[in-house]
Amino acid sequence: MATRKSSAKERPSYRCTECGWTTAKWLGRCPECQAWGTVEEFGGAPAVRTTAPGRVTTAALPIGQVDGRRATARSTGVDELDRVLGGGLVPGAVVLLAGEPGVGKSTLLLDVAAKAASDDHRTLYVTGEESASQVRLRADRIGAIDDHLYLAAETDLSAVLGHLDSVKPSLLIVDSVQTVASPEIDGAPGGMAQVREVAGALIRASKERGMATLLVGHVTKDGAIAGPRLLEHLVDVVLNFEGDRHARLRLVRGVKNRYGTTDEVGCFELHDEGITGLADPSGLFLTRRDEPVPGTCLTVTLEGRRPLVAEVQALTVDTQIPSPRRTTSGLETSRVSMMLAVLEQRGRIASLGKRDIYSATVGGVKLTEPAADLAVALALASAASDTPLPKNLVAIGEVGLAGEVRRVTGVQRRLAEAARLGFTHALVPADPGKIPAGMRVLEVADVGEALRVLPKRPRREAPREKAAAGKAPAGQAGPGGDASAS
Repeated sequence: MATRKSSAKERPSYRCTECGWTTAKWLGRCPECQAWGTVEEFGGAPAVRTTAPGRVTTAALPIGQVDGRRATARSTGVDELDRVLGGGLVPGAVVLLAGEPGVGKSTLLLDVAAKAASDDHRTLYVTGEESASQVRLRADRIGAIDDHLYLAAETDLSAVLGHLDSVKPSLLIVDSVQTVASPEIDGAPGGMAQVREVAGALIRASKERGMATLLVGHVTKDGAIAGPRLLEHLVDVVLNFEGDRHARLRLVRGVKNRYGTTDEVGCFELHDEGITGLADPSGLFLTRRDEPVPGTCLTVTLEGRRPLVAEVQALTVDTQIPSPRRTTSGLETSRVSMMLAVLEQRGRIASLGKRDIYSATVGGVKLTEPAADLAVALALASAASDTPLPKNLVAIGEVGLAGEVRRVTGVQRRLAEAARLGFTHALVPADPGKIPAGMRVLEVADVGEALRVLPKRPRREAPREKAAAGKAPAGQAGPGGDASAS
């Protein structure tokens, strides 16, 4: 019996590295957090222990006596990044910036490092993915050369900590945390154990020195941050760097922020000379033309709390194949399919199901919020009837399966942004609130009312003779005439 008891005590246990759930046997998937490959052996069965009180490192103070000036944010020199961070970098804060390969993470952080160094703040840039000469070439291209900017190519954690002792920087940038490894931990760089140890050591060093730290993180093929989920819990700020490599627009979106809100979005433009912030990015999402074109409609989307004017384009083509094509770019295919069904059933637009449908956005912007439904529906209807919408018109609203136009959040901010850019007419749901000066707002209850802004399709007979005679086609009076007000 004694032998059996001792063997039972020595039996190993397993623990999930994500949530801490323990079990007596190994499992491929944690039943608690549903993560795969996170259950690892951590030794024998845990014994019941108690922790004796230890020496206090810092005396507890009334909250009113705590010095809050130590957590004052310092500007990074990049206004769009400061907007997302909540004013800048707080001394001792650790920020994790994640994004897909080639999106521009290293270029952005090298620019931040150069601006911080230009303010006489020592900055240490540690690269584990490139050589020092490669980073120097990028710095020459974007103009990021400064005497207070130190560069080191290291993949050993102990060497990185040694650089901290010698340089004593006020800002540390590590590109990336998955390439640095500790010799004290088994496993390849980028593994869960290595990432956990490296991040923990850098976070401790950052808090002890009052040094702001920016960590670059890789993402998986699903877009999630690689490594243990514990990494996101340990850091103070988590930012996602988004963008299509074929477009110039880049978005920095806050996922977690202990020092500010996560509703802000920073907009950047990536070009040959580097990356620059865009205080007014709406121009990237519009196509400038003198006359309206069938199949186009403008809307105002909210990225966080920032309103952006975007253009939706649609094209319908007759086809002979049994299954017509449905192609989307920048729009959700399910939302576009739903708008097609609503237009055919509620809007009485026939033959949409027998045509190839192509829909896209301009400038690489992705419209995922339901507030763009009305613009998508009007663009599809305009393309199907081959008649353009009135000029200087924006459409805002969510469309339901019954054809009703529902209210959305931030209508006043959306209308104010449209008015600032010179748009004079808007289709919105009922009760839009305060209307900006100089803007004419038409409240619509359903898709049928919204489709009335489409001018009546001109007759095909001799359209050139009508234009030559100086007569405008019926129903094309423009947004200020009867056609837009009906």
